[in-house]
Amino acid sequence: MGLISLLQVSPLAFAITALALVLSLTVHEFAHAYAADRLGDRTPRSYGRVTLNPLKHLDPLGTLLLLFVGFGFARPVPINPRNLGRWGTLWATAAGPLSNLLIALVCAALIAFMPVSTLFGVVLSTVLSINVVLAVFNLLPIPLLDGSRILGSLVPSLGRSLAQFEAQPFSFLIVMVFIYALSGQIGSLIGQVQRWVLGLVGA
Repeated sequence: MGLISLLQVSPLAFAITALALVLSLTVHEFAHAYAADRLGDRTPRSYGRVTLNPLKHLDPLGTLLLLFVGFGFARPVPINPRNLGRWGTLWATAAGPLSNLLIALVCAALIAFMPVSTLFGVVLSTVLSINVVLAVFNLLPIPLLDGSRILGSLVPSLGRSLAQFEAQPFSFLIVMVFIYALSGQIGSLIGQVQRWVLGLVGA
């Protein structure tokens, strides 16, 4: 169910969730770009991606899917593994999910000192929840997601196979169909982690 359905129920909840998603996706992609840039790969900078401007990171199709389907994506940051090496590629890839975990930890720390019933508390809880979802989802070992590329950096032979698959013309469509087919299992896993984290902070 997409965000549009939430707009019909509560415009305020829609606004909070949409802004939290934009913030979280932007920081995620910026973290990839910044880490790669700092580690010696100027490719993200040449594409104007070392920025917190959401317009540089949001993908039109991915945004529409978020609105109408509930699952979407941002524009992937282009990096050149040849400029980074094995471990540089790993850290540049891991920077995205790690940024979401950092945001979630900051929100959790603030929630510990603030009633969740307040508007700011609701905002923090929403941002926390979304960033947990983004972190867990992106760490799944599925091609095109950060998790598979982290695994590929740790196991070079697997990484080469994944790179060959991702270079195929229909790899994106295949992965999307695969994720859709397993959406129930993936949603259940993410939901369990999400509820566990929110339960820890009483949100």
